[in-house]
Amino acid sequence: MNLSLTLRQSAAQYPDVTAIHFQGTEMSYAQLDAAVDAFAAGLAHLGLQQGSRVAILLGNCPQFVIAYYAIARMGGVSVPVNPLYKPGELQFILADAGVEAVVAVAPMAPMFQMMRPTLPTLKHVILVGGAGEGAVEFSQVAVDPSQLPPVVVNADDLAVVLYTSGTTGKPKGAMLTHRNLVSNAYQSGTFLGISQSDRIVTVLPMFHVFCMTVSLNAPISRGATLIVFPKFSPTEMAKTVIDMQATVFAGVPTMFNFLVQHPEVHAEDLKSLRIAISGGSAMPVAVMQAFEKKFNVQVNEGYGLSEASPVVCFNPIDGERKPGTIGLPIIDVEVRLAGEDGVTRGVGEVGELICRGPNVMLGYLNRPEETAVTLRDGWLYTGDLATVDEDGYYTIVDRKKDMIINGGFNVYPREVEELLFTHANVAEAAVVGIPDEEYGERVRAIVSLKQPGLTTPDELIAFCKEHLAPYKVPHEVVLLDELPKNTTGKILRRELKNLDVTVG
Repeated sequence: MNLSLTLRQSAAQYPDVTAIHFQGTEMSYAQLDAAVDAFAAGLAHLGLQQGSRVAILLGNCPQFVIAYYAIARMGGVSVPVNPLYKPGELQFILADAGVEAVVAVAPMAPMFQMMRPTLPTLKHVILVGGAGEGAVEFSQVAVDPSQLPPVVVNADDLAVVLYTSGTTGKPKGAMLTHRNLVSNAYQSGTFLGISQSDRIVTVLPMFHVFCMTVSLNAPISRGATLIVFPKFSPTEMAKTVIDMQATVFAGVPTMFNFLVQHPEVHAEDLKSLRIAISGGSAMPVAVMQAFEKKFNVQVNEGYGLSEASPVVCFNPIDGERKPGTIGLPIIDVEVRLAGEDGVTRGVGEVGELICRGPNVMLGYLNRPEETAVTLRDGWLYTGDLATVDEDGYYTIVDRKKDMIINGGFNVYPREVEELLFTHANVAEAAVVGIPDEEYGERVRAIVSLKQPGLTTPDELIAFCKEHLAPYKVPHEVVLLDELPKNTTGKILRRELKNLDVTVG
């Protein structure tokens, strides 16, 4: 139950197998393990100790993998952060986590110089691709591995503090232990059947928990090859999948949608994939069906959240798959639905999805009150509303906080979004609630079109009226060229709620 030992074991078993393929260069498992040893010793040489928090502000690259496992190996705590965050966002996270060192891209050097007076715990700035005032270049940190002091890392020691996206208020740091991460890597790898022969499309951001477990920790623990992409490009991905004969692709629904709609990406390009995995947000059934029809590759949707390391459920790879559901609980994870009264809800009833297992976090860093609300009697309350069928397959209805109450009726945005995705000219769709004096909330749909100008907001409202009860029909439709998203491709509902536009 030590995260870095999973790499050590793979290096011993598959020393000459390619661990990382990145932009035409390759690194074997033996080379990766040696680089991790040297960097871990270098961090200790800088004065970092067991329990020291080290932020990683990098895009997808070999240095991210080296730093991540090295921090674990010397007993430190990784704090992965989106390098595109603005100074205010970064300052809050680095201060809240008590970060002592940062590993970042070189262009961020001036930002750290500016923030340093407000970050008393920050002692070291390590830069990839250059050096700056008061900073050291990444490659200069590595020293003789014999300089790494002996360290005993226990299963329940903190390994990673992962900050939630902060859709409401300030982001919260989910405290994940070695047990949490190793168990979830094992659970996910077993459920997905990942083996040494797999070549994983690692295109999700490594600082995001979905990538961290499904496209990094699980494959590393099984000796698979990571095909690392610095960013998502449909054409670049298609070319590399062919060249490398990739077998597994994990992405968010937006990526699947882009691949479906891209005219230069064809079925032949992705034929080596044995499976495609969707997570991060709900996959519209229409997008799933369009992807499978175009590429003849099965999509298996799962569900997770940062607080659960993150995977909770998956549609089986070999068993029955139910499109539109998140599947079954993975190995060693219990799931049930709780009502507002805490009583378990049955088949067909809506309740809050709660779970427990070795993957559930310790709590939120520095937030005992919020931890007490989220973790109760060993159960993690996810804030997601779901139903369960007679076979035990769960379906997410919506985020509890995203549910719209229109005139006393509950409207689940996902239901309306699923319908909009079936319209021939809808590329993207999101539905939010807008305050309304008469109804409490009114339903707003925000849509981007495949062919702008061919469909009007009134036509989309009429389309919804044909298929939905009156209280579910959007009161208004806003047309945008593209819906706002975060770096993982998740649509930013908060921005859509605050849109100041003339609607139709």
